[in-house]
Amino acid sequence: MLSTNSYFDGKVVSIAFETPEGPATSGVMATGEYTFGTSQNERMIVTAGELIVRLPGSEEWTSFPAGTEFNITAGDSFDLQVKTPTAYLCYYS
Repeated sequence: MLSTNSYFDGKVVSIAFETPEGPATSGVMATGEYTFGTSQNERMIVTAGELIVRLPGSEEWTSFPAGTEFNITAGDSFDLQVKTPTAYLCYYS
C-alpha cells in the first residue's frame, strides 16, 4: 500500500511504502531550507540533485550529492538546504 505525504506547503512530497527491510519513502524536495525531526532512525540516500545538510550536533554544512547518503538517529533533527530540486530515498528503522 502506498501513501503520499506533503510537507512545507507542498515543497516536499514523498511516497511511503514497505520494503522487506521495513518502511521507506521516496520523495522530491523543491529549493528551500527545511528542518526535519525524526521519530525513527533514518538512512537518507540522495538519488538526484544535492542536499546540503547540517547534521545533529554540528555547526558545519555538508554536501551530499546524488549517490551519497547519511544517517540520522531517532529523536534528532537536522537542517537541509536544497539549491536545486532533489530526489531521495529514505529507509526507517
